[in-house]
Amino acid sequence: MTGAGTDIHVESVRLQKKIESHLGIKGSELSFEFVATEGKIKLDMITINPRHNQSFLFQSEIGIDKLDALRKMLDYVKSYKDKYNSYTIQWIAKDESELHTSYFTASNMYDALDKLYYGRDINTITVFSVVLNPVA
Repeated sequence: MTGAGTDIHVESVRLQKKIESHLGIKGSELSFEFVATEGKIKLDMITINPRHNQSFLFQSEIGIDKLDALRKMLDYVKSYKDKYNSYTIQWIAKDESELHTSYFTASNMYDALDKLYYGRDINTITVFSVVLNPVA
């Protein structure tokens, strides 16, 4: 492989490490999923909670290529706390008895629920409460 191909991969890893560092999340608790859609690249960044072994959508970004999507995600993680609301969702997984609490940053309650249900059948989780957290 030539240097140009390697540079893309090196830059991709560098951006992913910056995102991880900014969020304070270990690489094993963060997944970057890229999908080509309508001539662009969609990046879904997913967090994995080791406590209850569930994954949730953190944010989606669309870019002209993989690096553009990663740069947009880095911009998002640098400013999302100032631009979006914080929600606390209490939920229980099907066939379990333990109530879990998860936190989401979203533009509205429905967006927060979409992040909770991302990639799963809606019937696998029962939501008990969605609370808009006060602004600090």
